[in-house]
Amino acid sequence: MTVGALTRRVAALMASLAFLATAASAHAACAVGSPGATVSVDAGATGRPFLLRRPAGIAAGQAAPLLILLHGSGGEGGRMLADSKLEATAERNGFLVAAPTAAIPAGKGFAWNIPGVPTVTGKIPDASDADDVAYLAALVDGLVAEGCVEPTRVYVTGLSGGGRMASWLGCVASDRYAAIAPVVGLRAGNPRRDNPQQPDPATCQPERPMPVIAFAGDRDTTNPTQGGGAGYWQYTMHAAEQRWAALNGCQTAPTTQWVAPNVYEERYSGCQGDADVVGRMTVGGGHIWLADNDALWAFVSRYRRAGR
Repeated sequence: MTVGALTRRVAALMASLAFLATAASAHAACAVGSPGATVSVDAGATGRPFLLRRPAGIAAGQAAPLLILLHGSGGEGGRMLADSKLEATAERNGFLVAAPTAAIPAGKGFAWNIPGVPTVTGKIPDASDADDVAYLAALVDGLVAEGCVEPTRVYVTGLSGGGRMASWLGCVASDRYAAIAPVVGLRAGNPRRDNPQQPDPATCQPERPMPVIAFAGDRDTTNPTQGGGAGYWQYTMHAAEQRWAALNGCQTAPTTQWVAPNVYEERYSGCQGDADVVGRMTVGGGHIWLADNDALWAFVSRYRRAGR
C-alpha cells in the first residue's frame, strides 16, 4: 500500500470514528421535557404517564441523577410533587424528579401494588393489578435510554404508602436503585405472621446493601412509629431500622444526636458498601411530608449503584 493510500485510509477511518462519536453524542442528548419545566411523560409501553421535572441548570446532553417520588395511598403524582416541594430542591441541586401515579383505585386517588400487602381499602393486589415494580423499572429504563438519567444514580422516596413502596423496592430491586428515603413509611418486609411486631426476613432479601434514610414523626397515628396501626404496619420504625442495619451488615453501634431543635437522628454506620441506615424523628410530627429535602438529597446523592 502506498503512503498516499494509507493516508487516505487513515483519514477515512478517522472520519468514521468522528461520525460515530457524533451520533453517540446525539443519541445521548436528553430531549425529554424542557429545562426548568415539569411535563407529563409516557413510561415506555405501560400506558401510564408520569410527571418529570427537568431542572434548568442541567446542560443540554448531560445525564443527571434521578429521584423517584411516590405518593401516599389515595394520592396521585401531581399533588405529591406539589406537597413535597422537591421541584425547588431539584433546581438547587441539579437532579431530575419523576412523580408517577399508582394504578390501584383507592378513594379519590390510587395505591401502590406491594404483593401480599392489602391497600388502605383492604384489597390485596392480585394478578389483575399492574406490576408497579415493573412499571417503575420501565420509567427508569426509558429515561436512561433517552440519555436523561445516570443509571447508577437512581433513588426513591415516597410518603406513607409510597414510603412502603420505596421500602419494597429496596427489598426486591437493590440492583436498580442506589438508595431509598421513605417518609412516614419505612418498612423492612411484611410483619411476621407468627409475631407481627417483627419484620419477616423472608419478605425482604436485597441482593446488595441498601442505604436508607427515613423520616417520621412521633405523633403519627396512621403509621405509628411505636408500632400497631394497620395490619401491614405493626412493627416499630426502630425494628425496621434494625432490620435494614442487619441486612447492610452494619458493625458500629447506633448513635443518636439532635440535628435540629425538634429533630433527632439515629444512625447505623460501619456498614457494607458504606450503606448507612438513618432514621430522623420529628418530635410532635404527624403523618405528613416532614422530610428535610436538602438532608434527604445530601444523603442519597452520596451513593452510586454498580453498573448493570
